[in-house]
Amino acid sequence: MKKYLLLLCGLLLLVAVAWLPWQSHKVDYNIVVKPILNKHCMSCHGGVKKKGGFSLLTREEALQPTESGKIAIVPGKPGESELIRRISSHDQEERMPYRKDPLQPEEISILKQWIEDGAPWELNWAYRPVENPAIPTNHRPWWDFFSKKQEDHWSINNVDRFVWDKLQQEKIQPQPAAAKEDILQRVSMDLTGLPPSTIISQQFLNDTSAFAYERLVDSLLASPRYGERWASMWLDLARYADSKGYERDAGRYIWHYRDWVIRAFNADMPYDQFLTEQLAGDLLPDPTDDQYIATAFHRNTMTNDEGGTDNEEFRTAAVIDRVNTTWEAVMGTTFACVQCHSHPYDPFQHEEYYQFFGFFNQTRDNDTWEEYPVLRHFAGEDSLKALAFQGWVKQNETPEEATRILQFVKNIQPSLYSINTDSFLNCELYDTKWLTMRNHARCRLKKVDLTGISQLIFRYTARTKTGQWTVRLDSTTGPILFSTKIDTSGKGRKMIAIDFPEQTGSHDLFFQYENTQLKKNEDADLQFDIFHFTKPYLTSDKPGFADARKQFWELVRTSTWETPILLDGPPSFHRETHVFERGNWLVPGKTVSPGTPKILPPMPAGAPLNRLGMAQWLTNKNHPLTSRTIVNRLWEQLFGYGLAETLEDLGSQGIPPTQPQLLDHLAWNLMNEDNWSIKKILREMVLSATYRQDNRCAPDLLERDPQNRLLARGPRIRLSAEQLRDKALAVCGVLSSKMYGAGVMPYQPAGTWKTPWNGSDWKMSEGEDRYRRAVYTYWKRSSGYPSALLFDASQRAVCTARRVRTNTPLQALVTMNDSTFVDMACILAKKITAEQSGDIRQKISRMFERAIGHAPTPEKIKPLVDLYDKAAVLFRKDPLQTEKFMGEKTAQPEDAALAVVANAVLNLDEFVMK
Repeated sequence: MKKYLLLLCGLLLLVAVAWLPWQSHKVDYNIVVKPILNKHCMSCHGGVKKKGGFSLLTREEALQPTESGKIAIVPGKPGESELIRRISSHDQEERMPYRKDPLQPEEISILKQWIEDGAPWELNWAYRPVENPAIPTNHRPWWDFFSKKQEDHWSINNVDRFVWDKLQQEKIQPQPAAAKEDILQRVSMDLTGLPPSTIISQQFLNDTSAFAYERLVDSLLASPRYGERWASMWLDLARYADSKGYERDAGRYIWHYRDWVIRAFNADMPYDQFLTEQLAGDLLPDPTDDQYIATAFHRNTMTNDEGGTDNEEFRTAAVIDRVNTTWEAVMGTTFACVQCHSHPYDPFQHEEYYQFFGFFNQTRDNDTWEEYPVLRHFAGEDSLKALAFQGWVKQNETPEEATRILQFVKNIQPSLYSINTDSFLNCELYDTKWLTMRNHARCRLKKVDLTGISQLIFRYTARTKTGQWTVRLDSTTGPILFSTKIDTSGKGRKMIAIDFPEQTGSHDLFFQYENTQLKKNEDADLQFDIFHFTKPYLTSDKPGFADARKQFWELVRTSTWETPILLDGPPSFHRETHVFERGNWLVPGKTVSPGTPKILPPMPAGAPLNRLGMAQWLTNKNHPLTSRTIVNRLWEQLFGYGLAETLEDLGSQGIPPTQPQLLDHLAWNLMNEDNWSIKKILREMVLSATYRQDNRCAPDLLERDPQNRLLARGPRIRLSAEQLRDKALAVCGVLSSKMYGAGVMPYQPAGTWKTPWNGSDWKMSEGEDRYRRAVYTYWKRSSGYPSALLFDASQRAVCTARRVRTNTPLQALVTMNDSTFVDMACILAKKITAEQSGDIRQKISRMFERAIGHAPTPEKIKPLVDLYDKAAVLFRKDPLQTEKFMGEKTAQPEDAALAVVANAVLNLDEFVMK
């Protein structure tokens, strides 16, 4: 037997010896070659620069003759390749990289071997199609066939099989499952952002069946708190805020979008639909109000309404932000640098940036104070009137005409804005926002398409009754289109219609205004807002027509709350899209049409060249980035790090995934097995044995894998800013369950808003609004909520793909001193006193269990009891300090001392970590 075994081993050795040389010449471009090129070559020979006429951005460019006429890379012939000669040269003026440290001999050897292999050029892993990888079978060697392996009882689902396979390669064993109390706290915080309720805790801890944990997960996924937790993640990507940004940073009415996100997560809206409605909800057939609101995703861009700014400059800045956000949030790719030049490390061309820019360049927003276009929200009787009017219109008008009428009622679009005027004489754009006219005023509104148009609806304010407004065609002496006295009856802005003879073609319109009552040149009188050139609305004689026409004017004239939305203009409003030379909007280059980068799959057949077609391209199952990006992001939320750590950059400069096959398995399942269901993919993650592991481990494993990339233990990370605040509110029993609505203003240090000026103040919310979840806290870009910022919340001026967790002394100062946490500590102390009888040790034990989720050990409770004793002595000596600390004249020193202990408990690592 021994003889045959030796013979078998010898044969295996011969096969291995023969196989290894054949394998040794294969050089992996992405893993071995690309990092060398990125490190040493791309800064001079990439998308930014092409020195010497040589670029390594794509294989096609790399094989072209250089300026010298020599070919840098000759596939299969390293000896004839100028690149090899130059990196091997000993001449300081010839050797590359120029005047920098030479390549190491092993790096030169790798590049030689790569060219010898034919210089194969592979796409980065993230740009390859998502394929369904084979599930590791964890085959045993034949001699171990009858043994019982740990994997047989450790793996629960396919996530674990990939993780187990990696752990076995590293010769590491996973940790045992966490205690039931610990996993209860962990999964509840992860799925709902809150500790479990008493009812859920009791149900799970008392359930001894094999399906107890599965039932727990399903109940958490069904909770309305789930949507609030995951909306917090998405709002960073959407750069959601309650203010406009820039210097004035005035308030913005956009909270309906935040509520839409919460509802979408709670309804488990398929992710492809979730993206489509945000990117192009207005372009869907007969869009609903909710689909309009969804497009506020890209109206979260900042608006610069400071007087004196250039509106086209900041409109362009908003479009650029939409391009960059779409790539970073949805595709996990840094695309912003392509605005100025081709990507220095990945094959994205400068021109392709502006082709993608073209998808967003037709939106009607124009950096206006009112933030047109908007969805108008009718309330009370107006909402009933709007519903009745909509029903009549859909029943009595053609579908096309109904759409035209209802769009104007809902959006006051398509309209021209007064900021589009120019050639001013004795008039101006007041504060760069509204056209304001004086006596003998003249200005122009360029290129208005009047084909088939016979009516102007406009909104304005005026002070006097004697003003005469005249509009001429094509010049200041051209034919009069109309001339009218300005109505000043009533107060505030007015909207009226003026009829004129039907016209054809596009014309410049010249406005003239005369008013003899204005004695001084500086006296301003007439101020315009919008101009809507149209065919008259509601001209039929069908039953109910008169009432419908009356309702139409009542609705368009009523004052409403308005949510900024995306809306494209009609063909007559079309903008040309140009390549900006070096990213400068003032230097437009060649004209381009909407399109997508060549290295990614083409647009789906029949997809329109607009935002809806772009959304169809993004959510097509052959797109390599969309599903990978969201799966990677969800994993990071649960485990602290993405399978590919750099969520914002899956390109060649990002950190490659530690588990590429697991990432693809989840991405494939999301699209094909789970029909884009976020809840299903999260369920698979949290049901895995990988997720359920104890997060404690031996010191040697912690030293070997401090960031848990191998997933050999459970996650151990600090809670997010929102989770930390919400958990404290919940533990203290004051968390409001109220959902939706305008942003609230909880405790904030006085004077925080004095730095960024816009004339507004932080007004403390009353009642339960003071204790609502953090997702509802009013967010001002230039002055974010201080305690949240100290726990790494984003400013939300731009898309934030990943919050990098920090650990600074300031964070302990927040949890120990911030008015919110002190207030909660006092509330918790009073609740414990009311609920728990017995000595102080029992009260502190109950407090600890309520906050942490399990009873304290004697070692943990002793320092808390000592803290209580010391605090009680101090408070007994100083009744005034007791009253001040507790905020009550009747406060007892024992209550204040217990509040100090509560404050310490809310600052424990076990509280702020999961």
